[in-house]
Amino acid sequence: MIIKQTSKDAVNKMAKKKEEESCRVVVTNQHCKLEALVTVDERGQIVLPKDLRDRAGIKSGDKLAILASAKKEKVCCIMLMRVEELTESIKKTLGPLLQELVK
Repeated sequence: MIIKQTSKDAVNKMAKKKEEESCRVVVTNQHCKLEALVTVDERGQIVLPKDLRDRAGIKSGDKLAILASAKKEKVCCIMLMRVEELTESIKKTLGPLLQELVK
């Protein structure tokens, strides 16, 4: 009985350590979902599927911001965002703060 408990404890510790080392995307209200699997070519390029580009309103020549999350210096999550949307988000966040500073 004691051996089984020790084994269980060891498994739990290993699972906890692995969980601490892994990177996770927190998904709330189903805003984030897997849309496609893509392959990086020899030049480091990927192709965004047409359906996804259409739904995101991404056209040839559009600028995209690359946002990354890291855990222990290793990038574990990469997200693309239209520059216009990032700019608006920053304005909404910093605008009120800047107005307070100017007063």
